[in-house]
Amino acid sequence: MLSSLSRSPRQPAACASCSSMKGSHLFLCLLSVSCCLNLMPTAGNKIFRFGLCRVSMSVTEIRSGFTAIKANIQARDPIRTLSILSYPHSLHKVKSLDRCCITHHLFNFYVDKVFKHCKTEDSYINRKISSIANSFLSVKRKLGQCHEQNKCLCGQESDEKFKQILANYEGLNVTSAAIKSLGELDILLDWIEKSP
Repeated sequence: MLSSLSRSPRQPAACASCSSMKGSHLFLCLLSVSCCLNLMPTAGNKIFRFGLCRVSMSVTEIRSGFTAIKANIQARDPIRTLSILSYPHSLHKVKSLDRCCITHHLFNFYVDKVFKHCKTEDSYINRKISSIANSFLSVKRKLGQCHEQNKCLCGQESDEKFKQILANYEGLNVTSAAIKSLGELDILLDWIEKSP
């Protein structure tokens, strides 16, 4: 009787040890799966190379949001004869190593200047702009990490091209410049998708 009582406390302890080992194996398995998933692009995302920097983003999702409001935004642009992104050839013939720097500048530009001044009276349009802005913010952070790791080097050409874009933007009043920049988003998206 005593011997059976003395065994019973040991048995649960052994079982607890087994279950904790199984639990730790399960935890390690889940952790490794989670790490693998974080390294993989999510559904709809594609890896883009900008010089030495690799960034995962869903251009399709951004383009879809933009397409839904493009006609409305472009109709709000009072000045059709000027361009911010394509004058005279702001995004053309950017060297491969300069692509990261100019992309980093452009995502900062859209997050810090453009989206802040693109509020409309239409809540649907505002929601779409906010969704695009959130996507840009995510990419901006990833490009910022590349910049901090010296994978996003800025040469003279990329700095000059970005200065030209800023000069185009600052030549207009803030609201007109922001609306025009948002209306030209397809120029930026096309350029990104042509990234080698």
